[in-house]
Amino acid sequence: MQKNVLGGLKEYESKLNTIWTQLLLERGSTDGATEEEESKEFTSLFLEAIKLGGNSTDLNSQEFDKLYDLLTGISISRAKRGFSPRETGQYIISFKEAASKILSEIESEPAALYAANLELSTIVDNLTIMTFESFLKGREDVIARQTEEISEISTPVIRVWEGVVALPIIGTLDSSRTQIVMENLLQQIVDTGSSIAILDISGVPAVDSLVAQHLIKTVSATRLMGAECIISGIRPEIAQTVVHLGIDLTGIVTKATLASALQTAFEMLQLTVVKRK
Repeated sequence: MQKNVLGGLKEYESKLNTIWTQLLLERGSTDGATEEEESKEFTSLFLEAIKLGGNSTDLNSQEFDKLYDLLTGISISRAKRGFSPRETGQYIISFKEAASKILSEIESEPAALYAANLELSTIVDNLTIMTFESFLKGREDVIARQTEEISEISTPVIRVWEGVVALPIIGTLDSSRTQIVMENLLQQIVDTGSSIAILDISGVPAVDSLVAQHLIKTVSATRLMGAECIISGIRPEIAQTVVHLGIDLTGIVTKATLASALQTAFEMLQLTVVKRK
């Protein structure tokens, strides 16, 4: 009887979509045509799964496979379109409310109606949990992509003179960012044929032993490419920290400012910049 009652929703598919869409509009959980098409497909697959025998006792059955795949895509899509977790959860909950309204119209026997609503809630609640999991995955993908893009933007390698490139580092260095710094710097050395690279750390808030290790690795990688590396932006507080930590920067040319580092680079290249009269 429970399955038959839920199966009866198939005859009211169009009405179910209409009620669901209205609920979404009232709660601001939709963004128009794209959402409407997704909702229609969801309703169709949900009712098809119930018709084929899908029920709350076996939510991992193959009848729900297509529905799960669609819902995963919808959740990730909504995450990328800027919906909040609450709005995405409300999206599925609204479907349950719409289906429950129709059930109350097509079934008059209280016991059968209660059983049908209970099974409907079990199925939809399980879908809601899966929605949150997929939504979080979608948001994590967005955050990871944005983090990567920001890292690339925040590590620009600038050709300041023929044979000289500079990399101003802003923010804290960690292992993943150091890898990006090294890749960008080494690639630019190859592309420009530069023999001197300047790492400016005036935008690094603090230098600890881990940051120092990352800098040393970058210097070593640069030297393996046949280029000399100069570290500039050594502020007094950073110099004191380096000394207190016992970090060995022997053999690495360091300068207080980027201007001083550039002047040193000119001397290494045997260049003289003269102000015109």
